[in-house]
Amino acid sequence: MPKGIVVLATSDGWRHSVLTLDGGMFCGRLADVPVDAGPAEARAAAAAMVVGLARDVHGVRVDVTWDPPREPGSWTGQVTVAAPPPKAGG
Repeated sequence: MPKGIVVLATSDGWRHSVLTLDGGMFCGRLADVPVDAGPAEARAAAAAMVVGLARDVHGVRVDVTWDPPREPGSWTGQVTVAAPPPKAGG
C-alpha cells in the first residue's frame, strides 16, 4: 500500500519513487508525461498512478496531498486513505 510519493524533474524526463507502508519502494519514469511537461502535469500524472495502484491492487480509495517543495525540481506527496462516500439517503 503506498504511503508517499516523490516526483523528480531530470534531464531525461520525470521520475517517481513510491514509498509503501511496509517500508518498500519502487521507482520509475512517468512514461506518459513529456520531458518538457510542467510540474503540475507531472504531479497530476503521479497522483493518478498512485490512486489507480491503490484502487486496483488494494481495493482502497486514496488521496494524494502535495507538500510545499523543499528544493527545485522535487515534490513530495503524502498518500492517505480517502473518506468513504456518504451513504445514499443519509
